Amino acid sequence: MSSPSLPRLVLILALVWGGAVMAQPQRRQPQDFQTRKELTQEEKDAAKARAMGNNLSGYQKDAKPKEKPMPWRAIGLAGLIFAVCLPFAIKAYRGTVKDMATANTFGAHDGGDDT
Repeated sequence: MSSPSLPRLVLILALVWGGAVMAQPQRRQPQDFQTRKELTQEEKDAAKARAMGNNLSGYQKDAKPKEKPMPWRAIGLAGLIFAVCLPFAIKAYRGTVKDMATANTFGAHDGGDDT
């Protein structure tokens, strides 16, 4: 079975595409432009109030937001964890500093053979 040539493929594509275009329903003509009706002043005020969240009273100007209490439990827990971990951190720091000091000493050996 031979493969179809390029002109045959273009012809088939044009026929299928043309058929699809012709099968579409007729497009409607543009309708006359209809202007929006003018809003009355009351409707404008109501729309403005809706846009502002319907909160136009002066009460919110003087009201103070509630202050959140200090999270003493969280602060205490963090302090407790810090107090428990601090001695281990100091011990690890001192051990590391000691190891680095012995490793950086020129000519001094601790008995290990590195060859």
